[in-house]
Amino acid sequence: MGILLGVEGMMKTAVYAQQLRSLIYNSDATMRILAAARSCSLPNWLIGAGLIRNLVWDHLHEYEQPTPARDVDVAFFDADDLTPERDQAANAQLRSILPDVEWEATNQAAVHLWYREQFGKTVMPLTSGEMAIATWPETATCTAVRLEADDSLTIVAPFGLQDLFEMTLRRNPARVTVAQYRQRYQDKRIAEKWPLVKIV
Repeated sequence: MGILLGVEGMMKTAVYAQQLRSLIYNSDATMRILAAARSCSLPNWLIGAGLIRNLVWDHLHEYEQPTPARDVDVAFFDADDLTPERDQAANAQLRSILPDVEWEATNQAAVHLWYREQFGKTVMPLTSGEMAIATWPETATCTAVRLEADDSLTIVAPFGLQDLFEMTLRRNPARVTVAQYRQRYQDKRIAEKWPLVKIV
């Protein structure tokens, strides 16, 4: 999964990764959420998608007030328990720590078991959380982070960080159709919330 970034792309991603870490460390709200997720010790957990996108695009638009995320996507990978109850337990654990956050924890090891019923398409089993991030609908939101025990940040960005920091909304064809992609950015009011974003 992912793309070959080339030397320039890798250099940009390294610079953007430093900027992303700085934004996260300077956001009390984001650090609070990451610390809560870390305390749950979910296997191979990552937080990404809207939480990270909003943080970066709000900063680039120079917004003083943060755009609230509809929910906080927590991807974890537990191949030993593929039951729906595993997701329920993870969400309950997260809510017990931060009840004011709309948590959406999903065991990526089990996605293939319910994806067809929900989205009408059969998908292969995922083998890691990192592989899961690479299937998310837009390249800019295929970015996730984990707060490690030493407070360092692990960043997973299979498509690099250019689209995120250069404010380009681009479809990731791994799972969503063009029609689904268009419906998503209309429903999320991307152009209204962040008018500098280029939608391609």
